Parts: sequence; structure tokens; C-alpha cells
Amino acid sequence: MAKAKAAAASKTVKVTWIRSANKRTVDQQQTLVGLGLRKLNQTRELEDTPSVRGMIAKVQHLLQVEG
Repeated sequence: MAKAKAAAASKTVKVTWIRSANKRTVDQQQTLVGLGLRKLNQTRELEDTPSVRGMIAKVQHLLQVEG
């Protein structure tokens, strides 16, 4: 049972910011910052949780998602 929890906790998703946030709403710009993305073409590896998936869905047109 502990192995199952450890495997679930180690799942990650790789997110790359590929499109500019210029002329986007303030909440979309803040979502990118919340994901830890500060510069265009920056990649982050984030834990695959429902909250992170919701943030990704909000700005999916600006991101490339792997995993």
C-alpha cells in the first residue's frame, strides 16, 4: 500500500510555456506565475494534482504539456 502511494505521489507533468501572455487577461497571466513559469520557453516539471491540472486547463492555449 505504501508503494502505491509513493508511485502516485511521484507522477509529474512537464509544462512548457510556448505562447506569449501579452493581451491576455490578468488571471491568465497570474496562472502562469502560479505554475512557476516566468519566461517564454521555460519548462517546469510539476506534480500531477487536480489543482495543477485545473491551472493548466485555464491556460492550455499558451502551454505545451507532456506526460
